[in-house]
Amino acid sequence: MRKRLLLISVGWLLSNVITGQNLPTRKMTLEQAIEIAHSHSPQVQMAQLNFMAQYWNFRSYKAQLLPSLNLHGNLGNYNRSLVDVRDPETGRISYVANNTLSNDLSISIDQNISLTGGKVSLNTSLDRLDQFNYGTQIYNSNPLTIRYTQPLRSFNELKWQKKTEPLRYEKEKKVYLEAMEDITLRTTSQFFSVLSAQTSHQKNVENLNDTRKMYDIALKRSEIGTVTKSELLQLELALINAELTVSNSRTNLEIALFNFKTYLGISETTSFAVLPPTIAPDVIMEYDFVLSKALQNSSQNFSLQLKEVEAQQEVAQAKAAKGIQVELQANLGFSQTGNSFNEVYRLLKDQEIVGLSLTMPIYDWGMSRGKVKMAEAKARLTRTQNEQDAIQFQQDIRIKVMQFNQQGRQCEISEKALVIAQQRYDITKDRFQNGAITVTDLNTAQKELDDASEQYISQLSTFWSAYFELRKLSLYDFIYKKDISVEFDKIIEK
Repeated sequence: MRKRLLLISVGWLLSNVITGQNLPTRKMTLEQAIEIAHSHSPQVQMAQLNFMAQYWNFRSYKAQLLPSLNLHGNLGNYNRSLVDVRDPETGRISYVANNTLSNDLSISIDQNISLTGGKVSLNTSLDRLDQFNYGTQIYNSNPLTIRYTQPLRSFNELKWQKKTEPLRYEKEKKVYLEAMEDITLRTTSQFFSVLSAQTSHQKNVENLNDTRKMYDIALKRSEIGTVTKSELLQLELALINAELTVSNSRTNLEIALFNFKTYLGISETTSFAVLPPTIAPDVIMEYDFVLSKALQNSSQNFSLQLKEVEAQQEVAQAKAAKGIQVELQANLGFSQTGNSFNEVYRLLKDQEIVGLSLTMPIYDWGMSRGKVKMAEAKARLTRTQNEQDAIQFQQDIRIKVMQFNQQGRQCEISEKALVIAQQRYDITKDRFQNGAITVTDLNTAQKELDDASEQYISQLSTFWSAYFELRKLSLYDFIYKKDISVEFDKIIEK
């Protein structure tokens, strides 16, 4: 029943808009406007670029979990200066001339260990020192060295990133989908702004033509005394006001079209007229279903989880920074030195270096303890805010579902009022031509028709905006009954 009534009213609107004078023949529907916005709007490019930034941030995190090949070197370090030398027997310090050239090069394969926060490296290096004062060359090589560094009480950032970064990336996927739905919402708003201005302008043109005809009729009737001078002046004033209204509505239509074209990202010279939606979705929202889809699909749930994990991370970081800090370092490998390149790779010697380094604050006036307490307080605050946000999110969905389900009835009522106002205006116009009513009655009927037309478009705009708002919250297409998704690989390939 609702769909049938909406189709009747849409047909009425189409007949008034399409038959207007000086309107372009090309027509644009709401579906076409949304499709254009999703492919050409600058906002789409911004959403895609924002997602790409988050994607590469996630890729950078993933790269930290993989081995990396690194080259290190210091080449051409020439040093000609006086350096102090202490005699080992007498302790006397003297300055001697130093004229050297040093070069060193190393290649390492490094791997972070997310489970423990340590780092293991496989390294090979070669150093050369040329002493020109003595005409000698010294080589030092480490053909193979395994290095391991392990913090024992430090904050393991990589371990926490394994919790936060996948959540953040999934959240950003949902944020992108919501951004696209937001573009749909804004396109709908702009579309109905144009439709309202377009319908208003056409109605004003029709009113101007009708007022002209009524004024001509009134002139003839004034000659035979059936219209008073006051009524004639009233109609003449209405004619002048109608001309001003047409001029203003034409300007408003041009402004609305300019804003719409700018948002869609199409040329200003493109000419078209918008058509109201011809089919209203016969959808009744169920709160439990919409809420389940919203919790499953929207970024809200991922955002709350991420805030909770980040709060726990801050607590762990504050606790790890409190008290003694210990780090284990171990180097195992081979080394050799010699006066020629070949010598340093013969008869290799074992090399083992193992040690612990520690740092322990003796007294910090409670600073470390204060940071822990502050982090714990922030974590409790975050947990409370998340609970309130979750409740508010559910309440917003409940209200929006209720408003949407009522909006269909509002459209039916405004549609019926529009049909009645049109019929009343037609009858009033005929009666005025026959001299049965006054100019005031005609103006009243005309204003009632204009108000009813504006109200219907407003209710129709509210209906579609409410529908797309629920689509954005749930990321679910209630018409085709499927989750909203995109192929992110294609976005990445761009």
